This record gives sequence, structure tokens and C-alpha cells, in this order.
Amino acid sequence: MDPFEVRMRFTSLLSHLSASLTSSQKTAAFALKNREMDEDLHSCILEQLERNSMNNRANIMYFIEVLCDASLKEGYANYVRMVQRDVLRIVEAVVGGGEGGGDGGGGANVKVVRRVLQGLQARSVLLPETVQELEAVLKSRDVAPADHANGAAKTFRNGGARLDKRQIEIRIEEDRERHKRQRESIWAVPGEAEEELDKLWEEGSDIADDDYLAGKEDQMERKNAIEFGP
Repeated sequence: MDPFEVRMRFTSLLSHLSASLTSSQKTAAFALKNREMDEDLHSCILEQLERNSMNNRANIMYFIEVLCDASLKEGYANYVRMVQRDVLRIVEAVVGGGEGGGDGGGGANVKVVRRVLQGLQARSVLLPETVQELEAVLKSRDVAPADHANGAAKTFRNGGARLDKRQIEIRIEEDRERHKRQRESIWAVPGEAEEELDKLWEEGSDIADDDYLAGKEDQMERKNAIEFGP
């Protein structure tokens, strides 16, 4: 593909991101495959953040974490450096109302941004001091969703803006998908924990003759205590 086609394809991938991890991984793989255009592709991310809906901005924010993670694993630092450089602009776009078609629902994305910033800090992409400074931006935009009767409908407000009902329904489904994935990840054993588990298994797996003898003696002592008393 020529540069124009790469840019158009990447823009399409960003605009169709969903809550699926596979969707973000596919888009990150495309960005890394075309890393010679990293500046152009990064500019696509910023443009889509500033133009798209509340839901799409949230999905792109999660994608940024996936992209940084994939970049670190491949030892390619350019995307990470650009995120570090433009993180304030990214955060303001995700929690803001957007430009040229933004829906004004960015306040509902504050939790999304906090979650991703924590993930980027854990990966040493962002310094703790940077995350603390960005918290001031988040506090100024933090608008909680209002639940209506029986939870049948939810309205996200940011100032006087009211979001489209369909967008709200999509967001609820996407949040449910992400929460499901997070619950599933709890059962995954991290590498270090798995190594520790293997070590404990090896240390406790072998039973020698002395172990059988000790167990038999303990059994006899309990039997005598029951039959003859103290």
C-alpha cells in the first residue's frame, strides 16, 4: 500500500475499534507493520480522538495501551515516545467533547482514562508524577453517569449535553465486554507466580520413606489418645 492507503486503512481500523482485545491487537499490529509511517499514524490517532464519538474515543484510549504494550515487546520505542509527548492532548481529547462532531459525552470517559493511565504507569510508559498531574484534568471533567428507574436507561451528561440512546446502549455493552475480559484475566497466572508455584510443587512433591513413617507414628498417637484418653 502507498502512504495514502496506509493512512486511510489505519483511520478505518481506528474508527471501527470495539471493546474486543482482538480488535485493538489487530490495529496495533498494523501500526507496527507500517512503523516507517509512525508519525503519520500517530497523527491519525490524535485526529480520530478529536473527531469521534464518546464510545470510539474510549476504545481508542484502550487501544493506545495495547499499542504501547506491543511496541515495548517488539523493542520499538517511537510510538511510546509519541504517546509520552502528547499524553495531555490525548487525555483532553478523550474526556472532552471532541471537535467537528464530538458528542459532548467525554465526562463519561474519565474512568477509562484513569484505567489506561494506571496501565501505562505500570508499564513505565508514564511517570507517576505525570499521572498525578493529569488527574487534575480528569477531576475537572469527572461527570458520573446518572442511573434512572430500575436501571432501564442511563444518561451520560457533560454540561448540558445529552447523549444519544443508541450510543449509551453500545457503551454499556462494550463496558460489559471489558469487565468480562478483566474478570477472566484474574484467573491467568502471571509468569513469576507460575514459577513460584512450580518451585513449591517441586519442593513438596517428593514423599520419602521418612514421611510415611512420621505419618504412621502420628496416626498411632491419635489412635492411642482416643482409646486410652489423656
